[in-house]
Amino acid sequence: MDNIELSLFSSRISAICEEMGAVLQRAAFSPNIKDRLDYSCAVFDRSGDLCAQAAHIPVHLGSMAFAMQNIVEDREWSEGDTLILNDPFLGGTHLPDVTLVTPIFYQSTLLGFIANRAHHADIGATSPGSMPLSKSIEEEGLLINPCLLIKAGVTDQTLLDKLLAGVSDKTQSLGDFSAQISANQLGLTRVLGLISEMGEPKYVQALIELNQYAERVAQSALSLIPDGSYEFNDVMDDDGLGNKNIEIKVKISVHGDKIKIDFSGTADQVRGNINCPLSVAAAGVYYVFRCLMPSYTPACIGSFRNIAIYAPEGCLLNAMSPAAVAAGNVETSTRVVDVVMGALAQAIPEKLAAASQGSMNNIAMGARNSEGAWNYYETMGGGMGASCSSPGLSAVQTHMTNTLNTPIESLEIHFPLRISRYTLRENSGGEGLFHGGDGLIREFEFLAPAQVTLLTERRLHCAWGLEGGNEGNCGENFYNDTLLPSKISLNVTINDKITIKTPGGGGYGKLQ
Repeated sequence: MDNIELSLFSSRISAICEEMGAVLQRAAFSPNIKDRLDYSCAVFDRSGDLCAQAAHIPVHLGSMAFAMQNIVEDREWSEGDTLILNDPFLGGTHLPDVTLVTPIFYQSTLLGFIANRAHHADIGATSPGSMPLSKSIEEEGLLINPCLLIKAGVTDQTLLDKLLAGVSDKTQSLGDFSAQISANQLGLTRVLGLISEMGEPKYVQALIELNQYAERVAQSALSLIPDGSYEFNDVMDDDGLGNKNIEIKVKISVHGDKIKIDFSGTADQVRGNINCPLSVAAAGVYYVFRCLMPSYTPACIGSFRNIAIYAPEGCLLNAMSPAAVAAGNVETSTRVVDVVMGALAQAIPEKLAAASQGSMNNIAMGARNSEGAWNYYETMGGGMGASCSSPGLSAVQTHMTNTLNTPIESLEIHFPLRISRYTLRENSGGEGLFHGGDGLIREFEFLAPAQVTLLTERRLHCAWGLEGGNEGNCGENFYNDTLLPSKISLNVTINDKITIKTPGGGGYGKLQ
């Protein structure tokens, strides 16, 4: 293919992922998917290598790119199948993220896979919102080993009933599963149309050439990093169960366009739920290096072929079953970004920003009673780190999450909640030549009793500045007027308030 044909092919296959996302959003029932956009869509080749993805959730897509080969290999696929899974130790991230994989058959030949991953606020965990303060994977909800939800076009009703058995709003959950199925079917239809138009040999060759081109672009970008070894470490505040200052350590070795990421020295997996499978750690690594590549770099596996990742088995970033992992996907993944950026900043500070807020500020809540069961979950924005050319953005989702906030109107329509305060947290970003972005303040007022779980970070250790810039302010959580720890589960009653003050980003450069 010539350059123009390859560019058009890249745009067309990426557009399929975008359209899948639009279908998933429009068809979903839950605010978590249709309002917050907590989902991702991608296309893979017959080996499970990433071919295209939409600009959805980095932690979803990076982990799928790392783990899809293991998901699809050694399995007999048939036309009309759809696989479902959420097992973090077999290709998932954490249990609320449910993945559907549909094979692409063209004239009886397997040519690839369509996949989407969406966050379900109720997956049957021990606390509402399915983000519990857990000690093992069993407490985090229904664990779905890779299995066929649809076999040769026929839905496994027994499996579907099992999926819905532990959730409080079966209609909403069924709607979200149906939306995921529909998104994959749309993706399948579009890819088959593309293959039919191009022909099978040309489609397969186009995928090969797209990955080769992505690898060349990535090599060019990575070769600009000076050769050498760069080390950095940072700590997680705690695991919610008494362990504090939990270290994540990285050594990055650069030799030309070859990058080795070694997390040896990172703390062992812990009792709390900030552990994560290696696929989630890889997502954080991939994200940072993708940010160093040109915007036109195709979103496929070729971009990451020169990046090797190692983390010892049983450590925080390569946890073994049955470790609790609910917060690893959301909180620990962001700290992976921080340490990788911190190491690379020693080599190329002009291309990197100071640390951003370093937390997704997770809040899960709901009730399970005869008066009306409900589940709600959201993440909150904060301050972005400043760079050598600009201040950090304020009150935005940073790095590993790319979701929106839940609009107040939607939240108050669906749940017994009122948002009594939602504003910038002024002057919370770190000072410097360029100021770190400010966090936000979001206050939930409860109109009915509920159980609330907070899984947050950067409450003890603030986002670091770069090149002499100051730290951002740490975040704070309040129950009425009482300061709360970073991770806690508590019961609230009518008129109680939970207030989240999210962290600011680090500043860049010394004040002049």
